[in-house]
Amino acid sequence: MEENASQAIIRYHERTKHHFQRYARSRGYMDWDNQPNPFRFYEGPTPLELPFLETDPPGSHMDLYRHTDIPVRNLDLKLIAGFLELSLGLSAWKAVAGSRWSLRTNPSSGNLHPTEAYLLLPAMAGLPGGVYHYSPLIHALEPRAEIPPEVWQTVSNHFKTEGFLIGLSSIFWRESWKYGERAFRYCNHDVGHALACLRFAANLMGWKMVYLNALSHEEVEILLGLDKVEWKDLEEDHAELMCFVHRSDTEPCTRGLPEEITSAFAKLPYRGRPNTLSADCIPWEIIEQAASVTRKPKTPEQMYHLGSRPYRQDVATVQAAARIIRQRRSAVDYDPNGSLPRDAFLALLDKTLPRRDGCPFDIELGEPYVDLLLFVHRVEGVPPGMYYFLRRVAAVEEMKILTDEGLQWQEVEAGFPLYILEPGDFRHRATAVSCEQEIAGASAFSLGMIARFKDLVEEAPYRYRHLFWECGMIGQVLYLEAEAHGVRGTGIGCFFDDPVHEMIGLEGTTHQSLYHFTVGQPVEDKRLTTYPPYTHLKGRQARSESVLEATTSPR
Repeated sequence: MEENASQAIIRYHERTKHHFQRYARSRGYMDWDNQPNPFRFYEGPTPLELPFLETDPPGSHMDLYRHTDIPVRNLDLKLIAGFLELSLGLSAWKAVAGSRWSLRTNPSSGNLHPTEAYLLLPAMAGLPGGVYHYSPLIHALEPRAEIPPEVWQTVSNHFKTEGFLIGLSSIFWRESWKYGERAFRYCNHDVGHALACLRFAANLMGWKMVYLNALSHEEVEILLGLDKVEWKDLEEDHAELMCFVHRSDTEPCTRGLPEEITSAFAKLPYRGRPNTLSADCIPWEIIEQAASVTRKPKTPEQMYHLGSRPYRQDVATVQAAARIIRQRRSAVDYDPNGSLPRDAFLALLDKTLPRRDGCPFDIELGEPYVDLLLFVHRVEGVPPGMYYFLRRVAAVEEMKILTDEGLQWQEVEAGFPLYILEPGDFRHRATAVSCEQEIAGASAFSLGMIARFKDLVEEAPYRYRHLFWECGMIGQVLYLEAEAHGVRGTGIGCFFDDPVHEMIGLEGTTHQSLYHFTVGQPVEDKRLTTYPPYTHLKGRQARSESVLEATTSPR
């Protein structure tokens, strides 16, 4: 019997699980001579250099999430440049023993950066209306096509408000070079991180952003001109999604685009030749299959009402929002004696709850489907043990039925969806299920993101990507919250899938662990030297308050 799309993506997921006795397939070694270029360029068109922020936009820690106190601003090129700088731009360079590499505001599995961004912009002072690729290395827009004024007027009339479009794509080879078959998962994590980064930066500019959930993959390809590029085999940009960015005092009434707009973009002449990323690319057929069966069809527009709840007021930090964004790093080692105060821990979890009036989940990716399975090691005032944090409304009875009978499911605090399942020391078990990585047990706490899985993927296979995007967005919240509270986080893509499920008695594929994360007091690597993010651009040096010392935390 021929395999359908949902069966194919579930097969991919099962095949790419890590197990105690074996890991998912990869090359098994690092082919450094063939490492992909982490930067995409389009050769031919002259890039438009963007200005750097002279001063960061105002806003403190909580202004990352709330937009009530952020002044509304019109869209212009200078603010769009700042929006990109704080979401997808470089944040620093690191160097050690003759090696040098860049870090970005948007994190990436292995710092490989498979996610690319394209903007569809109206004409404005200093910029013709057009389709542009963003180049983070040189902080510039690469023109790919001009948008006629009458076409953009149709776009504006459709949304009934001024704004611009931003699309994301993935280059699977960048991740599969290192991670093999599991790379498709990691590419989608990175899309989620980038989405959250964009939403936070938009908020600081006085803007909102909404996901256009009606569009198909084919339509996004057409709008970005990706269907007209002559790609080197296995190096193509795969379309992911499109969002609309607009002033925060307006609200578009649509989550799609009519065919007349897509057809107009299909007729545009696109230009530019993509640079070669590697001398040779190694094919992973199962990744191409997974991408094919999870392509999104055109669907009816849908608006989501995620509810409203106040943020916890346990603890407030005075750090500037932009500074938190710029200084985000991934820890590679933790102080096993480091801890986190209870109030900071609960406030951190609270930020992961979706709210219709709070970033980043107000982009309306969809209903929340991901919860957090926590291993608390050293949180002051919270006994060590295994906990469950429910991000989905009224799901506690469902989870009680699906998990082991002996779990306590005792509410930690009235009205807050955190439950203790089992008290005790879980440092060794947390380390074991995270591919024996010590950071999972040496931190203040670690977690696995548990998603409602089988029924969603069987109903709509493209939601497989959405589940990972949701996990990536949660991960970005955890990154920024950790920084705000004086600790540091790191995402963990390597974990033993089914042993995680077995810890709480989950069977089959009803729910799946899709991403791990850990937060704690980092141990700094004094061997590393940090340089400003755009020191390589002589004469265009960005102001960089994020680099305050000669050495800093590891990547």
